Amino acid sequence: MHSSSAGLSGWLNGLAGVIIFSGSLPATRVAVAEIDPVFLTVARAAIAGLIALVLLVAFRSARPQRKDMVPLAVVALGVVVGFPLLTALALKHVTSAHSIVFIGLLPLATAAFAVLRGGERPRAPFWFFSLLGSALVSGFAYAQSSSAASVGDLLMLAAIVVCGLGYAEGARLSRRLGGWQVICWALVLSLPVMLLLAVMEAPASWANVGGAALAGLAYVSLFSMLIGFVFWYRGLALGGIASVGQLQLLQPFFGLALAGLVLGEHVSGLMLAVTALVILCVAGARRFA
Repeated sequence: MHSSSAGLSGWLNGLAGVIIFSGSLPATRVAVAEIDPVFLTVARAAIAGLIALVLLVAFRSARPQRKDMVPLAVVALGVVVGFPLLTALALKHVTSAHSIVFIGLLPLATAAFAVLRGGERPRAPFWFFSLLGSALVSGFAYAQSSSAASVGDLLMLAAIVVCGLGYAEGARLSRRLGGWQVICWALVLSLPVMLLLAVMEAPASWANVGGAALAGLAYVSLFSMLIGFVFWYRGLALGGIASVGQLQLLQPFFGLALAGLVLGEHVSGLMLAVTALVILCVAGARRFA
């Protein structure tokens, strides 16, 4: 494939991945209204893991080497277990629109872990923008000032940290294992435990779980957990991690639009302003990373 065509394809795949991921928090918000957050986490991973296993067998993907096991476990703990569980718990306390502001820090967290894992030495402006972005998010959380929101805010910050680590490890592995194979192997690695926990944590009765909650579970299982990563890692592989990774900066805007249009949640001017400023900080930090 011609390099310019590969670059364009990478951007289009990356954009598709970002749009899919943008629906994750609104879908999770709908699901946790009637489904326990722990069950939602293990069920989405188990469903996606079974599909991933079928894909790996169907395409006869090469098995990871022994040296890949620890990085794959980090990916699994970050994006298969950690981020879904922490965001599901957070969304019991805050709206999806509120939580989406924190997603503006995800590219920065990913870049920071890439720096730490890669041993790079960023210039001082990187840390200036990093601290400024963190201060903006902390100030926003303080302005919301209820105890319930503070619990949700702490959970969202923890989710961003573990997801950033999972993204950074996944990006490193994708250069060797291939794009979509990374998330598939991470899902399969965690499948035995997730499947067992899904059976143990399953609700005694589904009578009180409505269609909207089931649709939310289906979305986060198929799209957020698997299909989105297929596009995302393919985009990174074709267009370059640094270049296509910039598309993550659009995710808060897409997410806020979905929260307002689909869920009817109030999107305040403060939310929009903080999101825009955080995105500028992330862009500055990545410029000097």
